Amino acid sequence: MNNVDRVVALVPAAGQGVRLGAGMPKAFVTLGGETLLRLAVDGLLASGVVDRVVVIVPADRVPEVRGELPDGVDVVAGGAERTDSVRAGIAAAPDADLLLVHDAARALTPPELIARVVAALRAGRSAVVPVVPVADTVKTVDPLGVVTGTPERSELRAVQTPQGFSADLLRRAYAAAESVATDDAGLVERIGGPVHTVAGDPLAFKITTALDLALARALSEEPAIRQRGSHQKLGSC
Repeated sequence: MNNVDRVVALVPAAGQGVRLGAGMPKAFVTLGGETLLRLAVDGLLASGVVDRVVVIVPADRVPEVRGELPDGVDVVAGGAERTDSVRAGIAAAPDADLLLVHDAARALTPPELIARVVAALRAGRSAVVPVVPVADTVKTVDPLGVVTGTPERSELRAVQTPQGFSADLLRRAYAAAESVATDDAGLVERIGGPVHTVAGDPLAFKITTALDLALARALSEEPAIRQRGSHQKLGSC
């Protein structure tokens, strides 16, 4: 790995994930015998392009999670909102040159996708997000539910993670943030930073509902996906 660009991946996992209806924080739901959080971390390590992983969890779960994750993964306490948790992760990574922010709920994200994001950053992009085309027609509606427009589907993309950034750019975006954004790239957009895209992957879908979890459990039985979870250690890249 090029030691000039130190890559640190942040995994915010302090949210409750109530839409899943699992009775526990979503990141700690199991899939194939492992938590979504553990699977997301394993994918980052398996990519071979991450120097360090910082996981952000509820304060009362920090000791438990430290004992469950591989050696070399740092665990810090998060905040009430996702932006608070990412801020805590950024503060824990002052040595990072490049920062990835990855959803624990995207537990099946292929390591190759993670490597694509980092490759684009190392090629000179300052902000990179993986995207997939939108399959459905999308409508805009007013507060009463009346359709106000139909965006051109060819111009729409669904955004996945990890989202990658020059560390300095992401720090500036968070320093300037005065409200919550739906993703980290949105904060970069607010300060005028250009955000570039790379090809995403259907397997990087976000496990949000019970249906998503059922799909993920079915996919996790596929041999190629089961073999990926090799619990790799840091320092293999």
